[in-house]
Amino acid sequence: MTSAVGKVAEALRERVPTLTAIPLPRKVDERWLGASWPVRELAAPPAGSGLKPVLGDDGPPVVGHALEMMRFGLDFSMRRYEQYGPVSWLGGFGRRIVSLSGPEATQIALVNKDKAFSQEGWKFFIEHFFERGLMLLDFGEHHLHRRIMQQAFTRERLTGYVGQMGPALREGVRSWPTGTSPRLYPALKQLTLDVATRVFMDMRSDADAAKINRAFVSSVRAGTAIVRAPVPGGRWAAGLRGRRVLERYFGENLPAKRLADGDDLFAALCHATTEDGDRFSDVDIVNHMIFLMMAAHDTTTITSSAMAYYLAKHPEWQEHARTESLALGDDLPGIEALESLETLDLVMKEALRLVAPVPSMARKTAKDTEVLGHYLPAGTLVGVSPTLNHFSTDCWTDPQRFDPERFAEPRREDKSHRFAWMPFGGGAHKCIGLQFGGLEVKALMHEMLRAYRWSVPEGYTARWDYVSLPVPADGLPVRLEYR
Repeated sequence: MTSAVGKVAEALRERVPTLTAIPLPRKVDERWLGASWPVRELAAPPAGSGLKPVLGDDGPPVVGHALEMMRFGLDFSMRRYEQYGPVSWLGGFGRRIVSLSGPEATQIALVNKDKAFSQEGWKFFIEHFFERGLMLLDFGEHHLHRRIMQQAFTRERLTGYVGQMGPALREGVRSWPTGTSPRLYPALKQLTLDVATRVFMDMRSDADAAKINRAFVSSVRAGTAIVRAPVPGGRWAAGLRGRRVLERYFGENLPAKRLADGDDLFAALCHATTEDGDRFSDVDIVNHMIFLMMAAHDTTTITSSAMAYYLAKHPEWQEHARTESLALGDDLPGIEALESLETLDLVMKEALRLVAPVPSMARKTAKDTEVLGHYLPAGTLVGVSPTLNHFSTDCWTDPQRFDPERFAEPRREDKSHRFAWMPFGGGAHKCIGLQFGGLEVKALMHEMLRAYRWSVPEGYTARWDYVSLPVPADGLPVRLEYR
C-alpha cells in the first residue's frame, strides 16, 4: 500500500505544480507577502556585552514563513531585509532560523575566522538524504576529504570530462522537437542527467538512469518538506526512498570501479590518493557520489535554464554568443575552446547573479558569537543567503536589469565586494566543482546556439519555484527553431 501511494504521489509531483507555485490573484499574493507578525527577540544578549538582540518573527502558526520563502523567493528576502536589516530571524520548518544577508554579514559566516559557524546547519535539512556529503563536513575532516576529492577535478581530469560530455550534449540537443513550445527545463534536466551518468558513472541513460534521476529529485526536494516524517506519499518519505535507491546503486557498482581505471568521476574517486596516501573508504565514495551527482546535476540544469531564458528575452545577446560559437567550427570544442567563449562567460555570470542555483546556505553556531553587533547563541540555525548580495544597490548598478557587461572590464561590478557575487558559496566550502559546472554549461549552451534560435512571447516573465532549488514553475516554454 505504501509503495502504491508513493508511486502515485511521485507521478503527481512530476506533473503538477507545487502548491506554492499555483498562480493566485496579485492582490492575494500582495496581502500574503505583506502580512505582519509580532516582533520578538531571538535571545537576550549577555549582560554587559554591548551586543544587540536579533529581531524577527515566527510568522504563521505551525508552518512559519516556510511557504512564503518557497513562493516568493527574492521578494520575500528583500522585504525581510528592508524590515529588519542584514541580521534577523524567522520561524520556519518548526525552528527559528537566523538570516544573514548582505556582503558584510555573509562574509563573517563564510570566512568563519573563529570557527563559530559549522556545517551542522545542513544536517537539519538534508542529512537524511545526503549523509556525509562534502558540504556537510566540518573543519579538519572537511579539509582532508576536500584534498582527496581535488584529485578528481585536476586540469587533466577536467579535460577528459569535457571530451566525454561533448558527444552526449550534441546528440541530446539535436533530438529536441522544434516549432511548438516545448518546456525547456525538463529537456535540459534530462540532458544534464545524461551527461552526469556518462561522465560521472560511465553509464548510458536508460531505465536505470531514469530511476536514478527520480531518486535524486526526490532526495533534493525532501529537504524542505513541511511534514518532516515518512508519511506515505509525502516528500520526506520519497526522499528516504530515493536515498536507499542511490546507496544500493553506487554500492553495487563500487567494486568494479575499484578494479577498473576509468575516466569517469566514480572511478576517479575510487582511485583518488593524496601525496600522503590518504584515500576514501567505500562508504565515503558512496556518500560523495550521491552528493556530487545532486550538486552537479541540479545546479547545472538551473544555470542553463536561466541562461536560456535570458538569451530568449535578449536576442541581441543570443546572436552575439552564437557568432562566437559558430566561429569555433564544427568540431566538438575542447576545454580551451570553451574557455574562449567570452560572451557565454559573461551571460553565465549574470544568470548566476539573477538566479543563484543555491539560494541559501545553512550553518549552525558552534558557540556564542556575534554578527555585525548582534548576539547569536550557540546552537542557532543560520541561513546565509547570496540572494540579497546579488541585488544590493551598494554593489550593483540597476541590479534588477539583465546586464552581462557588468562582469566585463573595466566595470567588474563583481569586485565591488568579496561577497558581492557568490553563487558558488565562499570560504573553505566554496564549490569544488565550479570549474566543471561552468564548462558543462558553456558546452551545452554552445550546442544550443549552433543548432537553434529560441524565443519566448513578448511580455513573458519566468516564475521561479523555490520549493527546493529554484526552477521555472511552468517548465520554461520556448519557441525552438532550427537555425
